[in-house]
Amino acid sequence: MKVLSSWSGGKDSCYALMQAVKEGLQPMVLLNMMNENGKVSRSHGIPLVILEQQATQINVPLVAVPASWSQYEENYIATLHKIKEEYQIEGVVFGDIDLESHREWEEKVCKAANLKAFLPLWQQDRIALVNQMLNAGIETMIVSCNLEMGETYLGKILTKELALELEAKGIDPCGENGEFHTLVINCPLFRNQIQLPKFEVKTYDNYCFVVWE
Repeated sequence: MKVLSSWSGGKDSCYALMQAVKEGLQPMVLLNMMNENGKVSRSHGIPLVILEQQATQINVPLVAVPASWSQYEENYIATLHKIKEEYQIEGVVFGDIDLESHREWEEKVCKAANLKAFLPLWQQDRIALVNQMLNAGIETMIVSCNLEMGETYLGKILTKELALELEAKGIDPCGENGEFHTLVINCPLFRNQIQLPKFEVKTYDNYCFVVWE
């Protein structure tokens, strides 16, 4: 079955796609919803040029769609229709773990485009899931986080030890509730590791981000 990956550039969407491929699904496209200017992704703050590197390493095209929050759902559904027509996809792979409202939205937008929603990571144990990702060869960096974690965590590579440290502080080690977001630098889906530009760290609107040169 041909599928689209709802691709954030981070660990969860990456591991979900890896699991989908393992189950015999064929990724045709990566889809990322960008901010209004189309330069960086929402939530993760990943520049288009880095997302394009990831897509090149997976050897599938990236569709990056600028959208405001008010037009997000409308644009998402319209994009699903276009991709379905062009690539004959039958489903969409999502990396959500257990936020029921997210799953409901994903199933809603897929239904609107007559597609099936796949959630390979659904309701898995957090620490076990992080360990699975790392054991599977995903190398991922924290690129945004909340103020509770703070700027000192930005740029750190996620390890089993770091996941346990976060859990001990009461922080979800998968960042499922938006505590932090990651950028996959390397994984078995990539032909080569992506190359990252230099960066600095900044805090905007009560959230901390890696800002790339």
